[in-house]
Order: sequence, then structure tokens, then C-alpha cells
Amino acid sequence: MSKLHDCLPTVRPELERLYSAPGRHYHNLEHIHKCLELLAEVRAQCDDPDAIEVAIWFHDCIYDPTRRDNEEASAHVAERSLGECGISADQIQRVRELILATKHAVQPTDPDSQLLVDIDLAILGSAPATFDEYERGIRLEYAHVPDEAFANGRAQILEMFLARPRIFLTECFRRRFESSARQNLARSIAQLRSIPIDGQS
Repeated sequence: MSKLHDCLPTVRPELERLYSAPGRHYHNLEHIHKCLELLAEVRAQCDDPDAIEVAIWFHDCIYDPTRRDNEEASAHVAERSLGECGISADQIQRVRELILATKHAVQPTDPDSQLLVDIDLAILGSAPATFDEYERGIRLEYAHVPDEAFANGRAQILEMFLARPRIFLTECFRRRFESSARQNLARSIAQLRSIPIDGQS
């Protein structure tokens, strides 16, 4: 084990507290544990599996639906916590890069970042009932947003993923999740777009 992996017992109590905060209906410890389970399945394919594991633990540790810099804030927590553990600057920078890849604004090109974002997006290709539960969790996290605004915003996000030539960048995740993800996204977008706007059906 690397020193990076060895720091997890030290930082995990704070992270578990953050992920257990009220209002976390999807971005919680269950999400982290599901990501870690997927990582275990593909660990042999990773160049730096310890960095990915640590990035998974930190990537959503700050999650406030009213702000747009959650990944940057999460990366800052990682920098502070890992620095206090004596992790090297190079390793901290690598974890930071991995965390920022989970913004999903652009598709990464390096293999480890591709694996991480595929792990994070695997929920899109889950069984329909699981995907619907995920969508309900997201809606609860955005309970402060009116229905019309949420439907429009959420549909735009899902349409962005659906418009990509490939949702999943690694071959193993593409084979496993791509088709079902596209079906889930198309179904959810149709439901969101069918919500009456300004009293119109």
C-alpha cells in the first residue's frame, strides 16, 4: 500500500461526517461505497488505483446544491487533509485533478480520470428502478428549486449526456452501461419535458 492509501483511516471520520449530513439523498456514503465497489472490479486496469480510491472518498465531500463550485471545494478539503497527512505535493495534485474530472464538464483523456468519471456515472446505466430512485434523490436534494425550473435544468443536464457520442469512455463500462444509460436518460428527459409549464399541458 502506498502512503496515500494509508492516510484513509485518518481522513475517513471527517468524510463520513460530511457525507452523512442532512439533505444528502444521493450524494452520500451509499454513493461512495457503490463507487468503491466498482473500483474494486476494475482496480487492475488503473495506473494509480490508490489515487482514484482517495479521489472517490473526497469527490463529493462538499455538496451544496445552491453552489457551482462543489468539486473545487471538495478538492480543497482533499488538499488540506492530505497535506496534514504528509502526502507529497505531486500526489495531492493528482488527487485534485481526479476530483475536478468529476465535474463532468468535459470528458477527460487520461485513463485513470476516464475510469473515475465512468465509475461516478455508472448510476445512469443502472436498472430502471435504481435509476428512478437516483432521480428522486436528486430532486430531493434540489427541493428548494421550483418544479418548472428543476425540470428544465435537469432535462438540459441529461440531454447533454445523451448527446455525447459515448457516455462511458472505457470499454468495460461502455459495454456494461451505455445502452441502459441511454434508455434511462431518454425516459427521464421525456418525463421532465412533459411537466406542464405555465399551466399548459
